[in-house]
Amino acid sequence: MEVAIIGGGICGLSLALNLRQRGIVARIYERAAEIKPLGVGITLLPHAMREFTALGIGDELFKAGIENRESAFFNRFGQLIYKEKRGKFAGYQYPEVGIHRGTLHLTLYEAAKAKLPAGAIALDHDCVGVDQDDGGVTVRFSNRDSLRADVAIACDGINSPIRKQFYPRDKLAFAGINTWRGVTRRKPILDGRTYMRVGSIRTGKIVIYPIVDDVDGDGRQLVNWMAEIQGDSPDQNDWNKPGNLADFLSIYENWRFDWLDVGQLIRDADQILEYPMVDKDPIDTWTFGRVTLAGDAAHPMYPRGSNGAAQAAIDARTLAELLRSNSDPRDALKAYEAARAQPAAKVVHTNREFPPDFINIKVEELVGDRPFDDLDQFITQDELKDLSENYKKIAGFALSDISARQG
Repeated sequence: MEVAIIGGGICGLSLALNLRQRGIVARIYERAAEIKPLGVGITLLPHAMREFTALGIGDELFKAGIENRESAFFNRFGQLIYKEKRGKFAGYQYPEVGIHRGTLHLTLYEAAKAKLPAGAIALDHDCVGVDQDDGGVTVRFSNRDSLRADVAIACDGINSPIRKQFYPRDKLAFAGINTWRGVTRRKPILDGRTYMRVGSIRTGKIVIYPIVDDVDGDGRQLVNWMAEIQGDSPDQNDWNKPGNLADFLSIYENWRFDWLDVGQLIRDADQILEYPMVDKDPIDTWTFGRVTLAGDAAHPMYPRGSNGAAQAAIDARTLAELLRSNSDPRDALKAYEAARAQPAAKVVHTNREFPPDFINIKVEELVGDRPFDDLDQFITQDELKDLSENYKKIAGFALSDISARQG
């Protein structure tokens, strides 16, 4: 069986490595002419680290990033709302790791180059569509000759041309939330191992976590942050473009806590990029004969809860296992859809409606947009824990779920 993987991102590379482990030939066709370490930070949750460890790169990712010990939620006045242990400190077998997205991508890419046959990764191949018949799939490119394979897997991202072929009215869902992401070199915040969510999208929210330790030899860390704002305007940020401080700094300028000056963190950034907060409505059908969708092409979701990379990696492993165990690849693709479409749809909806920082939103509703003296008068720590645990269950990384999978 020969598998054509369209897209050499996190999902496509993970799929190729999973297939290689199972003795299946795969070739990756990536539109970019060069793989570069793009983007800013990403958090690898325990279920993501489980998948990457199975591919043999867990230790490398762990060493390149920073292990999170806890997650902490604050209001916009810097008051602690709730905190919890994370990763191994919470009893998981696998750690939770903050890392530069480019480091994750390059690590997967180098592993694929080392483990796949020579020539299995073809760069500068811009796929524009697929055709199929009883004998296989023809993959068409804008800048190359077409090629044949037994099946084609679209791992080509949120703007997937292959998804567009099967869903011509496909469009992004934008609800007025824009984001700005940056990285700042500075001394560790709190213990230097904490994932922080501060404020809410209604009055301004920022997520902060370290991704590189001792980045300059003087003990400073590379700290990733994402500012997120709900607006009334239909104007949408561009993708991966330099951000303008004037567009959002005023919201955070006066956020000065005894543990962090948020405005200064933003002003000191090495790099600021703007993004829209977008996803797409879930679809029930991912598979069309010998073609299926995976990763962001199948289930683009809000970048909340650090779940996009994990869901893509789970897609990759599930699909590889089913392609190995089914004699007809078309049956494997349908079984994959049956296994993954509904769980992924739940994560998409949850990230929209009840993301992890729903805790911040709930407290702001109960207390009002003001400091509190005794939070227990409004909501207990046990109730806040229940909100956090509910998200983990839906997203597939509750402690019981990870323990069951590793068993």
